[in-house]
Amino acid sequence: MSSVSTIPNLGPKSEEVFARAGINSAEELREMGADAAYSKLIQTGTRPHFIGYYALVMGLQGRPWNDCQGDEKKALRKRFDALKATSQPANDTSAIEKILNEIGVVAR
Repeated sequence: MSSVSTIPNLGPKSEEVFARAGINSAEELREMGADAAYSKLIQTGTRPHFIGYYALVMGLQGRPWNDCQGDEKKALRKRFDALKATSQPANDTSAIEKILNEIGVVAR
């Protein structure tokens, strides 16, 4: 099995992030595809970032990250926004819980 960092545009830091999401090889990542893998990253707490998403898409196509431009980039932005809207971190808390945590109210 190949490491995630063998995919173009992905380095050791990306490898760590994917490992935290349970994706441990380039083969596994390719099989999942960019959208499913990125959704899993978001669900496991990685903060969504558009450049990271399209760098992944380009890398899985064997292309440099900065090759994404024009209409293709606009289409990827729509896919990214949809992923963000439907993929929530597993530990996501409601707005009221966040406020209560900020002021120090703790459940007993």
